[in-house]
Amino acid sequence: MIFCQKVSNVKERGEFKWKRKFLFQRIFLLDSCYLHFFFGAGNLIFPAYLGQLSGTSVWIAIIGFLVTGAGLPLMGVLAIGISGSSDLQTLASRVHPVYGIIFTVALYLTIGPFFALPRTGTVSFEIGIAPFLGEGNHQIALVVFSIIFFGLTLWLSLSPSKIVDRVGKYLTPALLLFLLILIVTALVKPLGEQTAPAGNYITSPFTTGFLEGYNTMDALASLVFGIIVINAVKASGAKTKRSIAMTCLKAGLIAVGCLALVYIFIAYIGSMSVGKLGLFDNGGPVLSGAADYYFGSFGRILLALIIGLACLTTSIGLTTACASYFQKLFPKIRYGTYVVIFSAFACLVANVGLANLISFSVPVLMMIYPLTIVLILLTFLNPLFKGRRVVYVTTILFTAVISIMEGAKAFKIPLGGLENFFSSYVPFYNQSLGWITFGLCGLVVGIIIALCTKPTSESAKNEVNI
Repeated sequence: MIFCQKVSNVKERGEFKWKRKFLFQRIFLLDSCYLHFFFGAGNLIFPAYLGQLSGTSVWIAIIGFLVTGAGLPLMGVLAIGISGSSDLQTLASRVHPVYGIIFTVALYLTIGPFFALPRTGTVSFEIGIAPFLGEGNHQIALVVFSIIFFGLTLWLSLSPSKIVDRVGKYLTPALLLFLLILIVTALVKPLGEQTAPAGNYITSPFTTGFLEGYNTMDALASLVFGIIVINAVKASGAKTKRSIAMTCLKAGLIAVGCLALVYIFIAYIGSMSVGKLGLFDNGGPVLSGAADYYFGSFGRILLALIIGLACLTTSIGLTTACASYFQKLFPKIRYGTYVVIFSAFACLVANVGLANLISFSVPVLMMIYPLTIVLILLTFLNPLFKGRRVVYVTTILFTAVISIMEGAKAFKIPLGGLENFFSSYVPFYNQSLGWITFGLCGLVVGIIIALCTKPTSESAKNEVNI
């Protein structure tokens, strides 16, 4: 009997080691999945630019940036997981089926041909090509580069190959390794002294950093690509909503921690770069300038090559995702036609330049980001109000009032007395966060209505799926 007990203990220890090894492998694979989707090369330009403008206030500013640039994408993936939704449109349809389509289309166009897709080309150009050009040659070179870049995107998106996935798997570790070397070198031998903060970073560094995180568009992407992460979690053995959420959370915290460290130190490098490199209108020249300062032309060329290939794989992923969604929405048009349209349109948009593209995207992001954040939060609060649609409707409607005004303000559309009224009486409005106040009001109103009325059949179905 003692012998049997010893054998049993050995078996249990062996099973425990196997489970621990399997769990480690599963977490590692999911971390790679997170980083693949949410660590875009283009994201690096925003903490670098934040660092240049925030200067000595960089630590406060980067905390705000991390909330929207790293924390929200994780929450987006978790929201998809706990909701049990098959895609973004299904989740957004909790408000209304029509809203589900409109919101999903707007989000896909934002992370696709309107902004994020052309940005992959402009970031590659700013970091890889522009530093080697003389003054006056940038516009022609950008046109030629855009045609080549999005021509490759078109070709590879029409005939998806495993080569792209395999190359993409190696590019993220290569980029992280290069950044690690750059960061350590910058810590040992700083570029210079931190400068005084500029613009809104003088008075409100946290809020400005929070809003700067919108530019990553990762919270938007999390609702699109989150289902891929969730499917990877399910394939690894997680079945229940709780196990899916916990696995996503464990892997996500590690990945987000890695992202946060990279963002923090890139911002730190940016905060010390103004005196040595000068002040730029975007973060691309900061990275290429730092690589050149520490490693010479070899460092600049290596960074350009890695980021260029990383942006190309991102471009292909965004193109295929958008084309697949719209082909599903309008099946009469072929997938290949969408790929051609999106690639050609992105090529045209890319030629406005990186700084202009970022500037043009701000009004749209000011409108769509609050709605995205509120939808994610409502998904977590869903059990509180038992999935009642009226709560989704009122909260989104109230939030939309402010988000539309924020977009109009960013477009520089005069709002007259309405602007003065909101500025005087709506908390956080002057910090471009008035949607928080209106969203909370909408939530309270929706819950009160839900308590005073009977649930509809749709709400009852949603409650069953909680």
